[in-house]
Amino acid sequence: MDTNLEYFRVFYHVAKHGSLTVAADELSVSQPAVSQQLRHLERDLGAELFNRTSRGVKLTKEGELLYGYVKRGVEQIELGEKKLRQMLSLELGELHIGASDMTLKYYLLPFLERFHEGYPEIKVTVNNAPTPETLDALSREIVDFAVVSGPVPETPGIEFTPVREIQDTFVAARRFIQYKNRTLDFGILEQLPLICLEGRTSSRTYMDQFMARSKVTIRPEFELATSDMIVQFALRNLGVGSVVRDFAKEYLDSGQLFELRFSQVIPRRKFYIAINTKSALPVAARRLLELIREESGKD
Repeated sequence: MDTNLEYFRVFYHVAKHGSLTVAADELSVSQPAVSQQLRHLERDLGAELFNRTSRGVKLTKEGELLYGYVKRGVEQIELGEKKLRQMLSLELGELHIGASDMTLKYYLLPFLERFHEGYPEIKVTVNNAPTPETLDALSREIVDFAVVSGPVPETPGIEFTPVREIQDTFVAARRFIQYKNRTLDFGILEQLPLICLEGRTSSRTYMDQFMARSKVTIRPEFELATSDMIVQFALRNLGVGSVVRDFAKEYLDSGQLFELRFSQVIPRRKFYIAINTKSALPVAARRLLELIREESGKD
């Protein structure tokens, strides 16, 4: 059937109020336009839908039958339109972000706090996982965008924007005090009990590859899931921890931990915002990224 769906919307509002005038006001159109569209609908359906009375209009039996079905459809369409408007104005919606413990804690969290203050009705879900898993979730459109730590692999359809530098380091407590303030070769790491992240993380991959270029093989005594736990193990003298400096800063500043110094510098790496260019960003995700850019521009 080629009947204009707008005719059914007009029919619904007229039937709901029993008045062409009220329906016209509600639809923001003229009363003659309402009358004309009703005539078109009756002509297309081959049935009279209203009886005209001195008080307005009243549904015929055919009209009552049609209204029972049209009512549900129009109300669902109008509810959908309302919810869409709320989503576009950030009064409703969801935001799915991929991030590791490190990128969440040392980059994304302050932005999420400000976003939530401005748009409390948006439900935010953070997919907390290492970089490889996060990029896989982004490729499969499980998350809207991601914040990951480098190095990042060339990934078709994924656009990476660097946003912050980070510095890897090795930290230790009093058990290893003999190494404090000494300039060491990386080879010493083959003789020390090391505490590292698990091998599936980008941080561990980066350190393994960097040390391999220096002909040093990393053989951790402890492999842990989070950098926070590496710091805690190092504080208890269980070994030398390989972490990004941010995780250990509090304890380095207090003197509970110290950094090992080496004759070569461990190159800095970066955090990246990753976007799937094959899919459109939801409104909430676009607004958070705008907020990040606005705040970054103030630095």
